[in-house]
Amino acid sequence: MGIPPQKTELLADSPAIKHQYSSLFPKTFHPVNPGKEKRLLSQLSMSENTTPAGSRTDPFFKGWAKPGPIPSAAYGGGFHPEPDETFDAISGHFRIFQLAKGHRFSTDDILTAWYGTSWAPCARTVLDLGSGVGSVGMIAAWRLYGARFVTIEAQDISVRLAKKSALYNGLQDRYEIRTGDFRDKSVLAETERFDLVLGSPPYFPIGSGVEGDHPQKVACRFELRGNIADYCTVAANHLELGGFFACVFPTDQLDRVQKAAKEAGLIIVRRRPVTLREGSPPLLSLFGMHLSEHLPEPMRNRCWLEQELVIRDPQGNIHPEYAALKLAIGFPP
Repeated sequence: MGIPPQKTELLADSPAIKHQYSSLFPKTFHPVNPGKEKRLLSQLSMSENTTPAGSRTDPFFKGWAKPGPIPSAAYGGGFHPEPDETFDAISGHFRIFQLAKGHRFSTDDILTAWYGTSWAPCARTVLDLGSGVGSVGMIAAWRLYGARFVTIEAQDISVRLAKKSALYNGLQDRYEIRTGDFRDKSVLAETERFDLVLGSPPYFPIGSGVEGDHPQKVACRFELRGNIADYCTVAANHLELGGFFACVFPTDQLDRVQKAAKEAGLIIVRRRPVTLREGSPPLLSLFGMHLSEHLPEPMRNRCWLEQELVIRDPQGNIHPEYAALKLAIGFPP
């Protein structure tokens, strides 16, 4: 199982990162499986990129007790953003490097990680497709303590940021970041299987809108390297027995998801519409899928449509359910 070592780069094998953070690497690096490895900064309430390293170990944030382990790197410092980067809090004491003016993690990513880990709580192996800077994968890794992750991202800048974040969060022995297009059969071996596959695909075909002012943003919004059909196909080809595929996509493009799932041999067993402000139509939907062949016949024509998840109330305040959801993934309410 797996692909030849030369086809993937382990976290510890990046010379620049290894040099900068050499104190974090053991003398001999042993991965779990050898050969595998929206908002502006001023609006990010948990951004602490200019605060002392000691504050990263504080047990409380504005009255909220941070759950989960504290990465050893939080005590020693040494992790600092470059001038064009920020170093932001995600789940519990985990943190993530992002470009200040590039693509930044969003509600879509938070919801994808929550939905997948909620409905596959015993996942031992996880695949994150088009993983970007690692927000979906690292939130999931925080929830699935001990699970082994493979993430695939094509943009070098996003891979570099994700590797730094994974090192800081102490994930290097169970979190493999592969550089490449997940549609490329050399990136994933045919025999690799995962209990949970996660995906936060770009939503829009090329040429269907204003592409943005930063190349990192463009690839995250527009279908430069795959669309929802590609995500479904690759997920279906790499699901373990009983495996679960979770993704997010615009509600008004429901027909695209249904068509992609059907053609890949997947059954959408549950869907949750997401309303960004109470009283408005749901702009997003979360999808949970299994392979048709893994389900009994009566389940192959069923989809449980869940109650709408509301992000903010009519006044713009965080909705009580979303506040509770954020607590469950290590975010302040």
